[in-house]
Amino acid sequence: MAVDYIYVEVILRAYRKYFLNKFLWFLVTLVSAFLLNFILPRLMPGDPVAAIVSRLAQGMSNTSGIQAIYEQYTELFGTNKPLLEQFVIYVKNVVQGDFGFSFSQYPRTVADVIKSSIWWTIALQFPAIIVGWLIGNSLGALAAYLRGSFDKVFMPISIFASNLPAFGMAVILMVVFAVTLKWFPTSGGYGFDLIPNFSWKFIWSVIVHYQLPFWSIVLITIGGQAIGMRSMSIYELNADYVKYSRFMGIKDRKIVSYVFRNAMLPQITGLALSIGTMVGGALVAEIIFSYPGLGSTILTAVLGQDYPLISAATLIITIMVLSANFLIEIVYGFLDPRIKAVQAD
Repeated sequence: MAVDYIYVEVILRAYRKYFLNKFLWFLVTLVSAFLLNFILPRLMPGDPVAAIVSRLAQGMSNTSGIQAIYEQYTELFGTNKPLLEQFVIYVKNVVQGDFGFSFSQYPRTVADVIKSSIWWTIALQFPAIIVGWLIGNSLGALAAYLRGSFDKVFMPISIFASNLPAFGMAVILMVVFAVTLKWFPTSGGYGFDLIPNFSWKFIWSVIVHYQLPFWSIVLITIGGQAIGMRSMSIYELNADYVKYSRFMGIKDRKIVSYVFRNAMLPQITGLALSIGTMVGGALVAEIIFSYPGLGSTILTAVLGQDYPLISAATLIITIMVLSANFLIEIVYGFLDPRIKAVQAD
C-alpha cells in the first residue's frame, strides 16, 4: 500500500509539472500573439479615418468643416493618441468585450459585425470538418486493411485532393457545378432578393448556396485525413504486438480494433486542431463563393484598413488555435501511455 501511495504521489507531481509547463507556454504565446495582433494592423500604410471622412464629406467644399469632421473621428477612434496609450485602451476594451467601432462599416460595432458573420463560418466549417474527418479516416483505414486495388486507386486520388489548394477545389466545383451544369448558385449565402427569415423559401435558398462551399472543404479534408490514417494504420498493423497477438491466436477482429484505436490518436489531434482553427481555416472558400462568413469579413476589413475589425477577427482565431493546442496537450497527458511513461520517470 505504501509503495502504491508513493507511486501515485510521483505521478500526480509529474502531471502537475507537465500541466503547469503547458499552461505557462500557453500564456507566453497568447501574450505574444496579443501584442502582434495589436501592432501589425497598425503598421499598414494609409489612414483609415481619412477614408471614412472622404466618404462622409462628398460634396462638401468647406475645408474647415472637413477638418473638424476628421478631428472628431480621430478622437472617436483614438488614432490621434500615442501607440502606447492606444494599446492600454485596447487592452481595457478587449477585457470588457468591447472592440470599438468598425472603420469600414461604421457606425456598426466590431462585435456586431463579428457576431453576424462568425455563425455562418461555424455552421459551414464545423459540419464540413466532422464529415471530412469521418469519411477520410474510414477510407484510410480501409485502404490500409484491404490493400490491393482499392488502395492503389484510392491513394492517388487522396494525394491529389490533399495537395490541391482550397481555392483550387472551390474554383473547380464552381466551374463544374455552378457555371457549366448550373445546379448551384455561384456566390452568396442565400438569394440576393431575399431577406433573412424562417420561411421555407429562405431556408431552401440557404441550403442550396451551402452545398458548394461545404463540399469544397469536405473534399480537401478527406484527402489529408485518409493519407494520415492509412500511414498510421499500416505502421500499427506491422507492429510487434500485432504479430505477437496473431501468434497467440487472438481473433483478427479484436486485434484490428486495437490497431485502429492506436492509429486514431494522431487523427484525434488533427481533428481538435481543425476544430480550433476552423474560424481561420478554409476562409478562402468563403471568399471564392462570397459566402457571408468571417472570410469575407476579414477581406473587407483588410481592404478597408479596418484596424479594430482585423484585430478582433485575428484575436478570435488566435485564441481558438491556442486553446485547441492546449486542450489537446492536456488530453494527451491522460490518454497517451508514452507521455505517462515519461512523466513517471
